[in-house]
Amino acid sequence: MNEDNKELVEYLDKKFNNVDEKFKTLSDIFVTKDEFKAAVETLSTKADFNDLQTSVDAYAVKADKYFQEMTMLTNKVDRHDKWLLQIAEKLGIKLQY
Repeated sequence: MNEDNKELVEYLDKKFNNVDEKFKTLSDIFVTKDEFKAAVETLSTKADFNDLQTSVDAYAVKADKYFQEMTMLTNKVDRHDKWLLQIAEKLGIKLQY
């Protein structure tokens, strides 16, 4: 009877070792509760998104103002070029570029 028990113990020991190995691999696959909490804490919130959207909108307004200023400045330079050419023509001066 002792010999029968020894075989049964060895058989069950192998089975439990297999279960232990499977649990070890499962712990590699799944996250722990603490790891999950840490991951959730680093997620972006709606407030973060709103802050980002506000920043992008502010940048878009600045870029639009800059574009308008550059357009106005280009028109002003063109107007000055035209005036200089008219003055040079009236004075008989040939301008070189």
